[in-house]
Amino acid sequence: MNATSHIELSKKNLQKNYAFIRKLLGKKSVRISSVVKGNAYGHGIEIFVPLAEACGIDHFCVFSDDEAYRVYHAAKKHPDILIMGDIAANAIDWVIQHHIGFFCFSIERLQDALNAAKKSGIPARVHLEVETGLNRTGLNESELKKALMIIEENPEHLKMEGLCSHLAGAESIANYLRIKKQRSKFKRMDEIVRKAGFDNYCRHLACSAALVRYADTRLDMVRVGIMQYGFWPSPEIFIEYCGGRALRTSPLKRVISWKTRVMNVKQVQTGEYIGYGTSYIAHQDMCIAVLPVGYSHGFFRSLSNKGRVLIKGERVPVVGIVNMNGTTVDISGINGIKPGDEVVIIGIQGELEITVASFGEYSNQLNYELLTRLPEHIPRHVVE
Repeated sequence: MNATSHIELSKKNLQKNYAFIRKLLGKKSVRISSVVKGNAYGHGIEIFVPLAEACGIDHFCVFSDDEAYRVYHAAKKHPDILIMGDIAANAIDWVIQHHIGFFCFSIERLQDALNAAKKSGIPARVHLEVETGLNRTGLNESELKKALMIIEENPEHLKMEGLCSHLAGAESIANYLRIKKQRSKFKRMDEIVRKAGFDNYCRHLACSAALVRYADTRLDMVRVGIMQYGFWPSPEIFIEYCGGRALRTSPLKRVISWKTRVMNVKQVQTGEYIGYGTSYIAHQDMCIAVLPVGYSHGFFRSLSNKGRVLIKGERVPVVGIVNMNGTTVDISGINGIKPGDEVVIIGIQGELEITVASFGEYSNQLNYELLTRLPEHIPRHVVE
């Protein structure tokens, strides 16, 4: 059966994005971890993970144990998986038994990991997350020293694989001093680990914004989220990257496109209202197209009377209220539109594009928010 809309992921564009990121990193020794939390930023874990693997990625970061489970079963090449956030009490055994790494940001979690590792006979793959200034999760200096002692006393059950932290808004220059303090504190924490006798562990601090702006945060691995999908963390980061470069277009390419089709074409006479209520009245004879997508599909109600889509290479406006399963657009003056014709909600058609950014502006959402809100039930498939 056919869905009312579908999402396409471009393999060619994803390959270009990874090539750009690798060039930016310079060192081949810096590992790229693909961040696929939030259903791979709306791209779909089950389809994106094998696609990223085909592009050379062998490490994935997720937020929670349920996402780790999905990556584990979607992957084709047994990549490393790292949980950065939540692990339910009844999931820690599964995580350890399947050799999945995870952040330890409290002594309690480390102790839970130790107990589970003793029970299973399989060492827990621990990444110690330290508090550097985000003040959300992370070990302070005294907790870090205590954690290192616990690991040192239990080498057969706890494997110290990494030292990490989260940066507090590297995408904005307004946070420069805060990020500078975080970088310095991370270095001090790293010295504590080394003085305790640990070596051969992975240090990772950089997100997408930091790998562009702060070269000293790249370390052994970078956790790349939004950039791999073809988006800059913020306009500010793109402007900074462009400084001194003669760029006409962004080197990052959008991986995602969202498309539907025309369901019905209808003539509306002057003075008639279109859709529910009285939000839009035809000021002249009009031709409208009805699309089989609405707010239940992720086309937000806030796009009523101001959203745009592409049909036959033309940008056409939403008229009337977006409802649960349908949206109406004005196609007056465009000839030959018929049911079944392609409609681009996000992406390129002809010489025009509806970007995620512009789509987000109409609905007052960030790129991150809009992408992760795309419903999981929309079918996704890979195109070259």
